Amino acid sequence: MNIERFHAQQHGDSRGQLVALEEKSEIPFDIKRVYYIYDTKEGVRRGFHAHKSLKQLLICVNGACKVLLDNGHEKEIVILDKPYEGIFVQSNIWREMYDFTPDAVLLVLASEIYDESDYIRDYGRFLELVNNKDDMCSKETEREV
Repeated sequence: MNIERFHAQQHGDSRGQLVALEEKSEIPFDIKRVYYIYDTKEGVRRGFHAHKSLKQLLICVNGACKVLLDNGHEKEIVILDKPYEGIFVQSNIWREMYDFTPDAVLLVLASEIYDESDYIRDYGRFLELVNNKDDMCSKETEREV
């Protein structure tokens, strides 16, 4: 799986560090929603869904957590533990966040406002959708040949 990592430009001096995030510059989509997850108790997993069209940037701005990404064929675990590094999560990627440190704050920048109809919350349904999409792409490729 090709995970697109994000590395923010850091600006700092003896006073500390600053990271500025700008849509269309560092962020390749319009930012329509910002939220953060914090105070996640030990052993709790979050996420358990994919999105049909929404794209996200995840940055653990404090502490650390792990993110399991699954495209229906491959799974990969990413550790987020730096406030200037993150990952872009495209549509049709199942995600689960876990192993939050007690001080973890996971910042999420989203390309769309909250829309429940964009969520795929059932893993079996997610696999069906991904496999059907793959089948459609294969048939289109065969027709082109």
